[in-house]
Amino acid sequence: MKFPFRLLTLLWVQWLAGWVAAAPARPNVVVIFCDDLGYADVGCFGARGYRTPHIDRLAQQGTKFTSFYAAQAVCSASRASLLTGCYPNRIGIHGALGPNSKTGLGTAETTLAETLKTRGYATAIFGKWHLGRAPQFLPTRHGFDTYFGLPYSNDMWPKHPEAARGTYPPLPLIQDEEVLQEMPDQRQLTTQYTEHAVRFLEQHRAKPFFLYLAHSMPHVPLFVSDKFAGKTRRGLFGDVIAELDWSVGQVLATLRRLKLEETTWVIFTSDNGPWLSYGDHAGSAGPFREGKGTAFEGGVRVPCVMRWPGRIPAGRVCDLPLMTIDVLPTVAHQVGAALPVTPIDGLDVWPLLAGQPGATNPHPAYFFYYNTGELHAVRSGDWKLMLPHTARTLGNQPKASGGLPAKYRALPVGLELYDLRADPGETRNVAAANPTVLTQLLAFAEDARQELGDSLTHRQGSGVRAPGRIP
Repeated sequence: MKFPFRLLTLLWVQWLAGWVAAAPARPNVVVIFCDDLGYADVGCFGARGYRTPHIDRLAQQGTKFTSFYAAQAVCSASRASLLTGCYPNRIGIHGALGPNSKTGLGTAETTLAETLKTRGYATAIFGKWHLGRAPQFLPTRHGFDTYFGLPYSNDMWPKHPEAARGTYPPLPLIQDEEVLQEMPDQRQLTTQYTEHAVRFLEQHRAKPFFLYLAHSMPHVPLFVSDKFAGKTRRGLFGDVIAELDWSVGQVLATLRRLKLEETTWVIFTSDNGPWLSYGDHAGSAGPFREGKGTAFEGGVRVPCVMRWPGRIPAGRVCDLPLMTIDVLPTVAHQVGAALPVTPIDGLDVWPLLAGQPGATNPHPAYFFYYNTGELHAVRSGDWKLMLPHTARTLGNQPKASGGLPAKYRALPVGLELYDLRADPGETRNVAAANPTVLTQLLAFAEDARQELGDSLTHRQGSGVRAPGRIP
């Protein structure tokens, strides 16, 4: 018996429609990553003295994540986790890599850019890289088609006070792998990064793209263009944030003009909390304790907003814990890309992002390391365990001003358990009253030591990989 041609055609169309519906989407991906932007440094997270209308509108059109974490409270380590889905100490990246560092992101690691390129994406980074200065470490060797920006932090040059400890070369502005300027005018950086981002969107509107806009601000020293200088009541810091908000607005307006809003997943967040020692040149962690360089909430909890119309709910607030390590595997799953062949730590958290009923975080716990692999804290559910170590604090000394830092003091930290739901400021150690919870989080910490190591307890993790090295 032969099927009529019309019936065969109908069956083919129905099968094709079902396949298309089931096939992974290939959204454009835009990650806007600020430097040292504190939890309360944008309007919708509680900023004062200036407005951030574009970021606030992004939050209204998407979901605001109020328990979103950087994997570590310092530059290079944080960026490594975002791009690889790994805890930074797993891949040998610690702290903030200086201009003369002999290490960088290893060639064996697979970045988000490389993952997306397997699905035909155009990729670009404009802004701060900070995962190695040598040519073999630059973004163009890690899956990015093009790069324009600084290879490390904008304070790593000879005239800045923080650079006095060592001899740093000039601050190079790089296009792909060529130095364009030895010492750029930092007042123009935010504008230049934004202009490159807009051009990239215009040039690649017809195919999937990944844009990584990694701003150098508001890391000190602060710089702002003339068009925003003196525009806020918060002084130079507020002016800098206003310009960053303008930059976000330019990207969003370009997506709208190119009719790409519906097919673009936008992620806005920060690499760590505010560098509080800089006083009025630093931001705010809001209700949270301490800032950059600590595993307290003020150091690792950062503002985060995501928008993908029709996929990520609009006007929603999610307070369940999430971390930058989850970005790569979640994006990979959505675009139908394979995960890296080497082990990573992030997991697919799409049900949480999409607001699916009953969605929970698949991680039993998140871990916070610092320095050269010191395990400082564990978060599981509403509980946060601080492990014994020495942190830093400003105490009650007067706030610094004028761009010069105050000195930190040593802060001994013991075995301290906090209920973040009841005590987000980490003021009441409830370890004695919750022995079962304490035992469980200590067991999670031991699991982390076995896999990732812990230099405080002289443990070498079984899953740690070496970074890239210059011979």
